[in-house]
Amino acid sequence: MAERMKWIEVIMPQLAESLVSATIGKWLKKPGDRVEQYEPICEVITDKVNAEIPSTVDGIMGDLLVEEGTTIAVGEAICRMQVAAANDEQVEEQVTQVSEQNSVQQGAVTPVGHDPNQPMRNRYSPAVQSLAAEHGLNLQSIQGTGAGGRITRKDVLAVIAQGGHTGSPSAQSSSAAAASASPFNGLNKSGGETGMSAREAVSAADAGVPVRHSGIHLTESPKIPQIEVEGGGQGRSEYFIDVTPVRNAIARNMRQSVSEIPHAWTMIEVDVTNLVMLRNKLKDEFKRKEGINLTYLSFMMKGVVNAIKDYPIMNSVWAVDKIIVKRDINLSMAVGTEDSVLTPVIKHADQRNIAGLAREIEDLARKTREGTLKLDHMQGGTFTVNNTGSFGSILSQPIINYPQAAILTFESIVKKPVVINDMIAVRSMANLCLSLDHRILDGVICGRFLQRVKENLEGYNMETKVY
Repeated sequence: MAERMKWIEVIMPQLAESLVSATIGKWLKKPGDRVEQYEPICEVITDKVNAEIPSTVDGIMGDLLVEEGTTIAVGEAICRMQVAAANDEQVEEQVTQVSEQNSVQQGAVTPVGHDPNQPMRNRYSPAVQSLAAEHGLNLQSIQGTGAGGRITRKDVLAVIAQGGHTGSPSAQSSSAAAASASPFNGLNKSGGETGMSAREAVSAADAGVPVRHSGIHLTESPKIPQIEVEGGGQGRSEYFIDVTPVRNAIARNMRQSVSEIPHAWTMIEVDVTNLVMLRNKLKDEFKRKEGINLTYLSFMMKGVVNAIKDYPIMNSVWAVDKIIVKRDINLSMAVGTEDSVLTPVIKHADQRNIAGLAREIEDLARKTREGTLKLDHMQGGTFTVNNTGSFGSILSQPIINYPQAAILTFESIVKKPVVINDMIAVRSMANLCLSLDHRILDGVICGRFLQRVKENLEGYNMETKVY
C-alpha cells in the first residue's frame, strides 16, 4: 500500500502580483485529516485582506511545517500532504491508517467527525460565512463534518443542494434602517437665482426633515472592537494592545505615503441642493427596485469619474523618471470597520452609471464589514474617494493611498445661508477636500479638476437619470 502513496509539499502561493509573503493565521486542517480538492486548509493574513489557501489535490494532511502566526515567503512550503497514486478506494483505506497513526503520536488528534465536544463548531471561515449569507442560511442549524465539528464549504453546499432556504431581502435589514432617515430637502437652485427672499427661502425648506445623516453609525450602534490585551489587570494605570497584522500593514503603508509623497491639500465648497432633491425623489423607488440604498457617494463618484476623464493626470503614479498615467479608472473606496480601514476597488468605474456605482458601493462595503473581501477586490486602484461626511466630518486632510497621486474626501452635507444674486437663501452645501502628490500635481491642475467635479455635482437636476 505504501508504494501506492506519495508525499507532496504545499507551498505558499502568490495570491497577488505584489504579494511576497503572508502570515499563517489559522490552520483549518490538522495532521491525519482528509482533505478534498479545493477545500481550504488554512487561513492566511496578507497586507490587504485575509484569504484561504485551498488544496489543489485530494489527500491526507501530513506535517504542518509553519506554525500559526508565522510569516512565510511566497514559494516556501507550509505543509506536507499524502496523496494517492491509485484509485479513491486506496485513499479511503489510507485515511484511517494515517489518522490512527497521528492519534498515537500526538495523543490529541481525534478522527474527523468524532470529537464529542466539537471545539471547532462555531469557528467559521470567511468562505463559509459568505456562502451562508448569500443563501440566507443559519450556520447554527448546519451539521459540520469538518475537524472538531467545523462547518465546511461542502456542508453549506450540501444544504443548498437539498433545498435550503435562499436569501431574502430581510438579509439586508441592517441597511434598511438607513433608508428611513431622509436627508433634508434643499431649495431648487433656479428658485434662488430668481431672487427668492430669505423669508421665502426658509418657508420653502422642509423644516420637519432632519439634516443629512448617513453612514454606518446611523444604521447600527458602533461596535467596540474585541481586543486581547496584556497587562490589563485591575489597578494598573495602562495596558497594552497587540498590533494586529492588518493594523501593522496600515501603519506601514501610511508611513510610506507620508514619507515618500510630498502632500499638498486644497478644498472647494459645492452646492448640492439639487443633488439632495434628486436623491429624495429617486431613493424610495430605487430601494424597491434594487434592494439597496441610493447613496450620495454614487453621485459623487460619477462626478469624480467624469472629471478624471477631462484631467487624466489625476489618474497617475510617480515612477522616479516617469509619470505613469493609468488608462483604466479604478476607484478605491475607503471603508472603515471597527478596527481598520480598507480600500476595495471599483474596477472600470468609468463604464458604470450611477445605479451601477451604487450597487458596487453596497457590495464592497458589505464584503468589507463581513470580512469576505478577496485580494482581487483590493488590487488595481488608481484614485481614492472617501466619504468622511458619513461620520459627520465637515473638513479633513486625508493621507494619499500610496502610490496613487491623489485622494478626495466628500464631507458632510450641511444647510447654510448662501448669498445668491445679493439675496440670502438656505442651501445644502458640502466640502470636497483633496490631498495631492506635489511631485505630479500642482495647484492649477488640481483647482481645475475640483472645479470640474463641482460643476458635475451642481449639474444634477430633477431630470438626471441613474440608469
